[in-house]
Amino acid sequence: MAKQSNEQSSGIPSVFADLTHADADKPFDLSAVDAADKRLGSGDKAQDKLQVEALAVQLDELQNLFYADKRFAMLVVLQGTDTSGKDGTLRGVFGRMSPLGVRTVAWKAPSAEERAHDPLWRIHKALPAKGEIVVFNRSHYEDVLVPVVNGSISDEETQQRYARINDFERALVETGTVICKFMLHISKDEQRERLQARLDDPTKRWKFDPADLEARKQWAAYQKAYAAAISATGTPWAPWLVVPSDSKTQRNLVIATVLQARLQSMGLRFPPAPPELQGLKVE
Repeated sequence: MAKQSNEQSSGIPSVFADLTHADADKPFDLSAVDAADKRLGSGDKAQDKLQVEALAVQLDELQNLFYADKRFAMLVVLQGTDTSGKDGTLRGVFGRMSPLGVRTVAWKAPSAEERAHDPLWRIHKALPAKGEIVVFNRSHYEDVLVPVVNGSISDEETQQRYARINDFERALVETGTVICKFMLHISKDEQRERLQARLDDPTKRWKFDPADLEARKQWAAYQKAYAAAISATGTPWAPWLVVPSDSKTQRNLVIATVLQARLQSMGLRFPPAPPELQGLKVE
């Protein structure tokens, strides 16, 4: 069984160094990240969209090789506030990939059965197999965000959950799972515009949840909880990348660029053909 190095951060292009957190002993200043940052953009939205599409095609090819190689699994975490663009990322970055070998899991509030177990119990059942890429739309990090903001767990329990997550992710990496964690970072003004757009558009109104307005009232508390979680769980084996996401095109460009670099750095290869197939002719 192939192992991935604990130093996964090398798969993130250096242009994102200030947006990457891989040291759980140091705090990460989320407030210093400009949600409107467009460092990868050309300045031409149409051209950037074409680049995202080209990257999506390349990712499809790399995913095909990843599936054939079957030495590794990949877990992609998309975490962010309401309207941050998790669904849009799935369409824009992963939409070209074959359903064979790619799976999405959307996490909601835990059920009664799930609450009766430890917070990672339900996560284990959804993890990727070798050759598979699984994308989490929200994730196990909900259990160190919502309960923290609502005050339903103590500071001590929160620290224990951070530690368990770090141990859990390290164990995954040591047994061949690559972990890519993206926090989709939008501004409060951008969220307001996106929520209003949902209300105003009959084709999007079904996505509106009044609970989003209640969570919006806790904006500052959630930003604090995100910063704390990123600070405590950004590690060399599973670093966080905070993705400026006020621009949907820029968000997709960043994530597609990072995933391409990560997959290309893995030395993926097609498995050798069985010897008995050498010279075989189909009649």
